[in-house]
This record gives sequence, C-alpha cells and structure tokens, in this order.
Amino acid sequence: MEPSIEEVKALLSRPKDVVIFSHRNPDGDAVGSSLGLSHYLASQGHQVKVVLPSDYPDFLSFLPKVSDIIIYDDDTEAARSAIDRADLFFILDFNSFDRIDKVGEGLDKDQRPRIMIDHHLYPEPVADFMFSDPSASSTCEMVYTFISDLGHAGWVTKDIADCLYTGIVTDTGGFRYATSPALFRTVAKLLEAGTDDYKIQDNIWNTATEKQLRILGHCLANQMEILPEVRTGIVWLTKQDYERFDIQRGDTEGIVNYILRMPGLMIAAFIHEQPTIVKISIRSKGEMDVQQICKAHFRGGGHRNAAGGASFAPLGATINKFKKLLPDYATEIDRAYYQFNNQ
Repeated sequence: MEPSIEEVKALLSRPKDVVIFSHRNPDGDAVGSSLGLSHYLASQGHQVKVVLPSDYPDFLSFLPKVSDIIIYDDDTEAARSAIDRADLFFILDFNSFDRIDKVGEGLDKDQRPRIMIDHHLYPEPVADFMFSDPSASSTCEMVYTFISDLGHAGWVTKDIADCLYTGIVTDTGGFRYATSPALFRTVAKLLEAGTDDYKIQDNIWNTATEKQLRILGHCLANQMEILPEVRTGIVWLTKQDYERFDIQRGDTEGIVNYILRMPGLMIAAFIHEQPTIVKISIRSKGEMDVQQICKAHFRGGGHRNAAGGASFAPLGATINKFKKLLPDYATEIDRAYYQFNNQ
C-alpha cells in the first residue's frame, strides 16, 4: 500500500526530535539526502540529528553542515543519546537494517514511528511509512519529491539544493545512469534554488590526491584484465596494495568507472581484498543488469547498472569465480550491447 503523505504531514505538524539514519560507508547519495532532509526539517522547527555508522568520504566535506553528522564508530555515546531522545526516525538510502550494523540494533522492535525514503530494490519492512521507488535515480531525487509532495518545494534553499544535487550527480555518475525526464525536472528546480552545477561537479570529480592518482595508475597498468569475449573488464587490489599505498576510505572511489571508457565493454568489476572479506563492485552500460549477478553470486545487490557484493573466498578465487560465471550471462551481455549501440 502506498504511504499516505497526509499522514506524514500530520506526523510532522508539530516539532519533533528527529534522527536521520543512512548506511555504512556512505556515498554522496546517502550523505546528500540525509543533510538535505535535515536542513529542510530544521527549517520547519524540528530538532534534527544525522547518524551514520561510519565516516563519509573526504570529497563530501564541502557540503553545508556536514561536520554536524554524528559518526557512530567515532562517537557511539553521542549517537546513542540522539537515538534515545528521538521521537521520529528517517531511514534514507537503505532498506534493510543490516546496512547500519549496530546502529540499528532494536530498531525493528522500536515503537517510535519510522519513515523510509529509498530507491533500492527489494525493500524489507523497516518503517511505518515506506517511500520506495527503484525507478528513481537516487534517494536525493526522492527527497526533493517528498518535500514537494508536502507542499514545501518553495522551502528548498541553496543549502538543501546543494546537498540533493550532490547525491544526484554521484549516483548517476554525472548524469550517465538512471536518468529520466522527471529527474531533469527536479534538477531544474535545484538549479533555480541556487545550486551551482560547476562548483558541485568540481568538488565531486576534481579533488583527487596524488596518492589516489597513483592507486588508479597502479590498477590500470598492473592489475587490469580485459575479457573481450564477454565484453568485461576487471581491476583488483590486494591487501598488500592497501598497505603499500596506505589506502583509506574513499581512495578507490570511481576506479571501476574507468574500465567502461573502453568501447565495446558492457561490464566493469572492481574486486578488492579487505582484512576478512573480498568486496566486489560492478558497473554496466545500458540494459545489462548487474545487480542480478551480485544478488545471485556475491550476497549483494544494488541497481541495474551499479551493484556490489562480497566473497569470503580468497581474492584469486573470487576473481576466478567472477570470470567463470560470465559466460552464463553472455547472451544477456550481447543483447544489451546491441541494444545500447543501436538506439
């Protein structure tokens, strides 16, 4: 059943203590949607705290009030205090309590109202009001729609617009994925509210450090394999690479996207070794659905063109597993390739 915006209006009609949650290893959409909604709710008289399980990437440090975010890993006491005081929760950019680890302990049984806004597939019943739209480009796009449906599009300030625009740009890869006429109508409204496209995109794409460029160069020069028969490219990083380059959160952001710059490829995978697991991020073009691969083989999921998962096998075994399963998808890959190139 569709959630009632009128019931949500009634819920928000009086000032409340609100906590906004988003997922571990937050990306631009998670941080942008959380901050954008936070600014809006604060303008309506609510007391708002954003709680994230882990820290955000450095390139998002330009966002207004980003330093006010409470990081559970860094300040568990402050996070728990905010959660205990709250009388309303928002769940943004995730739809399973697994995505917030210890932050979500007991939340499923908590009687305080919860509102979810999310664009991922297969939502679990995590909230009383579930705004779920997998066709949306991003949760940031959905937050703008949410504010508009409340009748408050005119309350979208430059700060709100900057936050929401950032999440849209990052989740669409600079308007390359999951675009629609509705998205660009939203983008027009955000630009009218004062967001600066050039400055936002410059902050997102042009802040690489020397170390990050060297990591990228190492991957492309030494640890990349192209599989032309299945139109796929793979790059990887070992635990030794993480030690050698002192790789930190955010240092590998966007590496996987470079592979899809090669004409003829439809799938790119970035496989990287962590202390206890191996993570895999997959991107694709056109109609090639890679979330099905992550869901079926790597305990993951995501979107049609951007998905991820994990493996408990060693790095080499995980790479081989990925390579061996690709022929099973060869027909789909070829179909997507010809559709993509004959539109």
